[in-house]
Amino acid sequence: MTPPPPQQSAVTVRTFSQLLSATERGARLARQLAVHQCHEWGIPYGSETSDAVAHIVAELAANAVTHGQVRGRGFEIRLVHLDHDTDALLRIEVSDACGERRPPEPGTLRTPATGADSGRGLFLVEALADRWAVQDREPGGKTVRAEIDIR
Repeated sequence: MTPPPPQQSAVTVRTFSQLLSATERGARLARQLAVHQCHEWGIPYGSETSDAVAHIVAELAANAVTHGQVRGRGFEIRLVHLDHDTDALLRIEVSDACGERRPPEPGTLRTPATGADSGRGLFLVEALADRWAVQDREPGGKTVRAEIDIR
């Protein structure tokens, strides 16, 4: 007698993406949209995960506007919520059109000079995300991806 096939767990995948102008206003809107979308997916406003998403998106969007801006091109935010029977994951992706100015890779961040006005944002991403990476984007540009395990 053949044993029954192993039971497969259900996985729900939800996605959200939005192209935004590469401006300060676009960066603020990215954070607001991300937190709102998370709330719609059952991650309540003010929760630890929601706050982490807000900080990560704010930093990555600000970096896309400041360092990844290409005249006439915006940036994209993409959220992916993977919900499994036993665990869940939220992936945050911020993509811009500039591939020349890449941030340091995870684990290679250098502490900014004392009194420097910038250079601390990716430390925040590294502290709040369970994983993060920098990837090339086709046809050009880069994507910074951060993942949060939802417990």
